[in-house]
Amino acid sequence: MRLEEKFKELKERKEKALIGFVTAGYPTADDTPEIARAMVKGGVDILELGLPFSDPIADGVTIQRASERSLEAGMNTDVYFEVAAGIKGVEKVCLTYYNLVLQRGLEDFIADCELAGIKGLVVPDLPVEESKPLLRICDGHETDLIFLIAPTTTEKRMARILDVASGFVYVVSLLGVTGAREHISDAIHPLIRRIREVKSSVSVPLAVGFGISTPEHVRTVCEVADGAIVGSAFIRLIEKGLESESKASMLREIEEYTRSLKTGTKIV
Repeated sequence: MRLEEKFKELKERKEKALIGFVTAGYPTADDTPEIARAMVKGGVDILELGLPFSDPIADGVTIQRASERSLEAGMNTDVYFEVAAGIKGVEKVCLTYYNLVLQRGLEDFIADCELAGIKGLVVPDLPVEESKPLLRICDGHETDLIFLIAPTTTEKRMARILDVASGFVYVVSLLGVTGAREHISDAIHPLIRRIREVKSSVSVPLAVGFGISTPEHVRTVCEVADGAIVGSAFIRLIEKGLESESKASMLREIEEYTRSLKTGTKIV
């Protein structure tokens, strides 16, 4: 199933998409599929699986710590695709940085995504102006290249992104880096409105991320967007589970937390 088809399926069920992020290999490669299964049981619709990079530009402190620990535990691109292939029952998206894609080779990286069942790729440091080679290969493999739109993105760049976007557009709700916050950004509603005004008919779904961590946040986002992306809050739950040294308790809490977030995606 292509990612846009997933959004259509959810719309028919009167739901928006809950997209959950975890860092592959945190705390270990063996733990990641178990964490993913807990999220799937809780109702996550799309799993964003991070391939850690040593010099990220968009990650906040929480995800940076998870990436560092994952890399120290031996995570690399080969292991990443093995882990991703073992996660079933959910649509998967890879989030990583362009250096790792280039190191493997564009064609090989996207072919490996396809073999692992990964339907989309988010590359925060790849501007749309330089994306044509990767876009061409993604199109050949029916893999969605997912672009980011931020509050600072000009209307001209928005139009260029919307012309080539597929899967969904990752709408960055605020300036800065990732991280759970107490209050959701006031910029979301006007930003979504700006995006929709750039093109009279925006067909690609819009999913909002950065700073989302509660069912209320998800509900607010889903009033205007097609989905909500939650990342750092999941990583913090894993950190908390490591401190308690009870994996079963951690997995149960992740499942329950995911289920609570999913309630915010219901269309009333």
